[in-house]
Amino acid sequence: MLLLDWIVLIGTLVFIVTYGAYKTRGSKNVQDYIRGGNEAKWWTVGLSVMATQASAITFLSTPGQAFHSGMGFVQFYFGLPIAMVIICMVFIPIYYRLEVYTAYEYLESRFDLKTRTLTALLFLTQRGLAAGITIFAPAIILSAVLGWDLTTLNILIGVLVIIYTVSGGTKAVNVTQKQQMAVIFFGMITAFLLIIQYLPEEITFTKALEVAGSSGKLDILDFSLDFDNRYTFWSGIIGGTFLALSYFGTDQSQVQRYLSGKSVQQSQLGLIFNGLLKVPMQFFILLVGVMVFVFYQFNNSPLNFNPAATSAVHASQLAPEYRELEKELEQIQDEKQQKTLFYAGAEDFSSQQRDLFREEMLQLNEAEVQTRAEAADLISRANSTVETNDKDYVFIHFILNNLPRGLIGLLLAVILSAAMSSTASELNALASTTVIDLYKRNLVGARSEKHFVKASKWFTLGWGIIAIMVASFAELFDNLIQLVNIIGSIFYGNVLGIFLLAFFFKYVKGNAVFIAALITQAMIITIYFMEIMPYLWLNVTGCLLVITLAFMLQSWFNTSGNNTVNP
Repeated sequence: MLLLDWIVLIGTLVFIVTYGAYKTRGSKNVQDYIRGGNEAKWWTVGLSVMATQASAITFLSTPGQAFHSGMGFVQFYFGLPIAMVIICMVFIPIYYRLEVYTAYEYLESRFDLKTRTLTALLFLTQRGLAAGITIFAPAIILSAVLGWDLTTLNILIGVLVIIYTVSGGTKAVNVTQKQQMAVIFFGMITAFLLIIQYLPEEITFTKALEVAGSSGKLDILDFSLDFDNRYTFWSGIIGGTFLALSYFGTDQSQVQRYLSGKSVQQSQLGLIFNGLLKVPMQFFILLVGVMVFVFYQFNNSPLNFNPAATSAVHASQLAPEYRELEKELEQIQDEKQQKTLFYAGAEDFSSQQRDLFREEMLQLNEAEVQTRAEAADLISRANSTVETNDKDYVFIHFILNNLPRGLIGLLLAVILSAAMSSTASELNALASTTVIDLYKRNLVGARSEKHFVKASKWFTLGWGIIAIMVASFAELFDNLIQLVNIIGSIFYGNVLGIFLLAFFFKYVKGNAVFIAALITQAMIITIYFMEIMPYLWLNVTGCLLVITLAFMLQSWFNTSGNNTVNP
């Protein structure tokens, strides 16, 4: 990175932090600090909801996911618009009518204190882990690619977020997320346009799509009923709807975003805006990854995109074997570039000749995949602690090696801005839930508004430190965007089921729900570690399981004459 990139990167981050702290300084009561004074307009709500979900993981992992597996991942988001409509019709009116600060306050009035506390603790557990991952994701990638110290990066990102989140609370998160989303959209669109420009002159965008399609990267819809297939239309519509309902309807990091709306209508419009824009946004980010794939059909790429993995194997006794694979890959790529150019420019050839070019191109792609798999095996043998899965490194490698100076700093600012926006929302929600659902609810004696604002700031700082610690001890998973969704899926279905019982099933009381939730959580964790089903279905299973168990337990309580439950 040159001086210009550092100026752009540091200038962008300092502006966001300073602007957020300055615009929202001096919150004097809990209403201002936790609900932002209920001043947010619908576009602020919508962008804040979107920025909370769109962490750095989205902009690191999603293009890499598309590079390796194509556009099918977009099916994961198909249930989101459905969930937005349900939340607007059911969840938001109830939350506003009860004037709650957190989603879990409602559960005490409907069930009892222990159910409220349990649900809050489930949220704090999964969101506390997720907050660490949203810091760790960009830190580990930037550390590996730029050679920066990982611990220092974790602390840097965490401290930047803590500064303005502690200063201004929810309003600071909302204000800064508008700036962050502007940086993110501008950076991603610029990267996309530059990728198209970098393709060979004769390769138009239409031809680029044809090359991607011929390689199976544009296969979006999968209507198969294969339960083991992680991303299908059905898992997206059913599992994705349950996950989105859980996340946007019961996760305080999202609930707090739209509870800051000026009115019920402003909050509803904000969520509908998010529902309409989220799927196209994810489609576009995946398309960026597909265009990176097309770019590397005409340009050589490394055997493994993780530089730490390459360094590890080059420093080992297996270095000669790895260099042979590098030479083999270079030969494959040189030949593939020629065949791909022939295929893309073969309008004057017969369909039979075009099919032959395509078949040769696909064979070379398969040979490249096989060579990369052999390289990953060598890396594992050289150093078993180094991550061989390089999905999360694909896009950052492209940025650092191909974009003009200045834009590299901007795209790194995009990644760090996304990390800051989602982490800020999470710390804000973790502190709010801790203060409202645990500290204030169980505190003996009256305290002033100033006391609880100060407590919120201290808990924000505390959760920020915990998130940095989680980030410092985290390990890279198969794919970071999947890791965050897996963590959520283990807990979200259970929490959603509790809320659905509260909203729609008055027959079930507090004791039954509490016991059912404990049993369900233990079963879902067991199901996940036994790999019985894909993680998206854990949301559906957890939700249905807690509802079923709660009904069975309530019936047993009624039959046995146990009427000590709340009315």
